[in-house]
Amino acid sequence: MSAAATPFRRLLLPAGALLGAAFVGIQFIRPPLENPPVTGDFQAPVAVKNIVQRACYDCHSNQTDLRWFDKVAPVYWQVAGHVKEGRTGLNFSTWQSLPPADQKAKLWESVNQILAGAMPLSEYTLAHPEAKVSAQDVAVLKQYVASLAKSPPADTAKLNAADRQYRHWQSNKTASTAVPVAPNGIAYLPDYKNWQAISTTERFDNGTMRVVFGNNVAMQAIREKRIKPWPSGTAFAKVAWDQLADAQGNVRPGAFKQVEYMLKDDRKYAATKGWGWARFKTDKLVPYGKDALFTTECIRCHQPQQHNDFVFTQPLRP
Repeated sequence: MSAAATPFRRLLLPAGALLGAAFVGIQFIRPPLENPPVTGDFQAPVAVKNIVQRACYDCHSNQTDLRWFDKVAPVYWQVAGHVKEGRTGLNFSTWQSLPPADQKAKLWESVNQILAGAMPLSEYTLAHPEAKVSAQDVAVLKQYVASLAKSPPADTAKLNAADRQYRHWQSNKTASTAVPVAPNGIAYLPDYKNWQAISTTERFDNGTMRVVFGNNVAMQAIREKRIKPWPSGTAFAKVAWDQLADAQGNVRPGAFKQVEYMLKDDRKYAATKGWGWARFKTDKLVPYGKDALFTTECIRCHQPQQHNDFVFTQPLRP
């Protein structure tokens, strides 16, 4: 051994001891992660339940099963954060507390997250390969979600409700009312009715049909193929109606359900991925959300489309 190597070795041993002590010390820094009681577990056919338990329950239920390597800091810190966030967005252990319509919506969203490759998290499946969702698993989940959205028969009451809503609008279209404002400060934009249609979509889980409108900035960006990312000033409005069938089987829009906005401003909305989010429900235009934190739900839903600047519905191509 050379004389130069000896001092290096003398430095290496204390450094290793210090790192070892630090590693042991951080094991005592442990954010709380408990499993609260299950108050209403997710119920589904066995094949569906098995997939959901295997792929989702560790982060999206009160039945988190930590492996030994999940308990070692600093990995534990990341795991605890994922579980906390996962339970906030979707908790299968309190599933029965959700109204049936919300259950369908959550399942629809979850399957779309899986299809987009956003869930389960890639870093999670790397250490937990059993949580990977195969093509066969996806087929089972899609079939189950589709079975929950059977086409409704002709609904005369809903058709009449839509007609009454339209007549009410016609008789009050000149009335002056206060403009509703979402909890994050974004006001309802009635001018969306003058924007151009970009695309259409539907939610088979809740029986609605939707049209996505874009303002002039959005339309120019489409013409110039500058949509990744969309320029600041872009505005979208997604308008939803009941999807109804009459006695002859003709599909038509029913009552107005809601309008949702996405407003692009990289500086103003930097904290919410560059987009301002807002939703106004029913013909009374009731702002959605108890406080400004409702945007967390919007971002979480759109996260799989971050490569498309968080926009799900792409423009129709000629």
